[in-house]
Amino acid sequence: MPKRPRSRVRRALLTLTALGVAGASVVLGPAAYVKLTARPNTFTVSSVPKAPVALVLGAQIYPDGTPSPYLRGRLDTAKRLYDAGKVRAILVSGDNGDDHYNEPDGMRRYLIRRGVPAKQVVADYAGFDTYDSCVRAKRIFGVNELIVVTQGYHLPRAIATCRLVGIEARGVGDYTTNFGPVWRYGQIRELGANVKMVADVMTRRTPTLGRYETSVDEALGK
Repeated sequence: MPKRPRSRVRRALLTLTALGVAGASVVLGPAAYVKLTARPNTFTVSSVPKAPVALVLGAQIYPDGTPSPYLRGRLDTAKRLYDAGKVRAILVSGDNGDDHYNEPDGMRRYLIRRGVPAKQVVADYAGFDTYDSCVRAKRIFGVNELIVVTQGYHLPRAIATCRLVGIEARGVGDYTTNFGPVWRYGQIRELGANVKMVADVMTRRTPTLGRYETSVDEALGK
């Protein structure tokens, strides 16, 4: 009789251990894949090979249309890529989910005001998350090769996502905001976001789509 409670405790511990291992695999497996995929495709502005397009992923924009520091860092990096002749067009992809919030137009204005020709900056108004932006870059704008630009902690997932949906993607990260709790929160959040990315890719989730846009083709002189 005294052995039964011990047996139940042992079984419970084994079950909890198995669940813990399974949970860790679910989180750490995608994280490892993302890291391995991104490592050989991560560069600086000076070292990245040329590509036709830079894809700038959206982030918070203020009510007056001013980019937040995180978004400004991404846009400044894209401007440097353009000035260095690494890309010929910039695709800014972000959230325009309601009439009072518009990331792509704010991003586009910022780049144009800093000297990028208006025709070379194309706006994607339905880039509601990283997966959506990558899929739409390929299926709506016809981009097959690009340099993706975002914060350094987000860059591995952005590169992996683009490559998994069929784009030859390399990446350049911004580190000007590499401090404080927001950056640390972003690093932790990526663990869950990696799992979502795998689910999106495996289920071939369809983002908001529409007719083919020729804006990138025109920017590239096609």
